[in-house]
Amino acid sequence: MIKIYHNPRCRKSREGLAFLEKSGEKFEIVRYLDNPLTREEITALLKALNISPIDLVRKNEAIWKSDYKGKELSDSQLIAALAEHPKLIERPIVLMGNKAVIARPADKINELL
Repeated sequence: MIKIYHNPRCRKSREGLAFLEKSGEKFEIVRYLDNPLTREEITALLKALNISPIDLVRKNEAIWKSDYKGKELSDSQLIAALAEHPKLIERPIVLMGNKAVIARPADKINELL
């Protein structure tokens, strides 16, 4: 089953959702701002994305700039920040099995299909 970690207020996330809808594939929408991910779920996503925690951070968010920018943070601390402030998570993320992509642009989803 395909999952899209989606923020409906984000244009890029809506583009990813539209791409999946056009693909004809069945998928599940995970509104991660409404139901924040646990540290374990974030860790699993990082493994599927094959990236480090810092690469999942939206560095232009106000909370990042005010609370975290310029600090030396461990991977564990970054994962905790992502769990506490889900707005910091890059979007959309599309997961299929044990592989995932940050679908920016939306056609990166083709890497999974």
